Amino acid sequence: MRALLLSSVLFAASPMAHASSGDASLIFVGDIMVAETPGELIARGEDPFQPFAALLSSHDVRIGNLECVVATTGTAEEKPYTFRADPRTLPVLKRHFDAVSLANNHSGDFGKAAFAEQLALMDTAGLPYFGGGRDATAAHAPWIVERNGVRIALLGYVEFKPRSFEADASRPGVAWSGEDDDVIEDIIAARRVHRADIVIPFMHWGWEDEPDPSPRLRAFARRMIDAGADMVVGGHPHVTQGAEYYRGKPIIYSLGNFLFNGFDTPATTTGWVLSARVGHTGVVDWRTHVARLDANGVPHPDPTASSPCASPDRKTINQCAGE
Repeated sequence: MRALLLSSVLFAASPMAHASSGDASLIFVGDIMVAETPGELIARGEDPFQPFAALLSSHDVRIGNLECVVATTGTAEEKPYTFRADPRTLPVLKRHFDAVSLANNHSGDFGKAAFAEQLALMDTAGLPYFGGGRDATAAHAPWIVERNGVRIALLGYVEFKPRSFEADASRPGVAWSGEDDDVIEDIIAARRVHRADIVIPFMHWGWEDEPDPSPRLRAFARRMIDAGADMVVGGHPHVTQGAEYYRGKPIIYSLGNFLFNGFDTPATTTGWVLSARVGHTGVVDWRTHVARLDANGVPHPDPTASSPCASPDRKTINQCAGE
């Protein structure tokens, strides 16, 4: 199955530096968890993002999925893993990221009050977020950012249990994608109401440890592109899941882990960092970079490894390696 997604081997170095006028460069990383060991590193004054600092800083917009709640309050939910990070992690996150998605299955690990505290802490720190908010309307609203004249809308959704983390009309929480029509309406509104040139849904979906996207993910990704999305980016399975083109637009199903301790298999300690250049008419160019997680969950670039990248025909997927 993966052979169908990843074809046409090509080794090349094509860094997406700060784009010129009329283009903007974006970079996406997978799951970021700043509790446990990564949080302890930050508490000691270390920066676990430093190995990727140069690549991150070379882009106009830097995005990640924050796979924990940052708070001091709350009680752990009854689930196998719960992650709560210290607020001192926020300045480090802000140093490397322009915004983070909160749409995941760990944002509600310590209840609604802790999630509301996180929103307040992030507002105070000046770290934008999307895919979560003080009510459903806010959670479904896009984060709008403009760079070099390109207006970009980022949307975040989770469709992996527990659904109790979902925002409703009066309570904070995350944006849920279980009702596909809601997501489609948000994509259309991002273009028509918010006047975005580029619309990108950042999805938290799929089954953990599965190497290939399910038929459900494929169908939904294509429907999002039919509705106007310029690119679909995914995460959650803790492994990478391949990429493909649909109607000339890229779908990267799962970026895997980025900063996350507790994993020890080659698949779960390998992630992709997605670099893309966008313009008024869509995604101009893109590639992924391979990240290898060490025993502390800290990512390190592996320029010798190849991973998916754009192809000129916008139909097949090439493989790129290098810085």
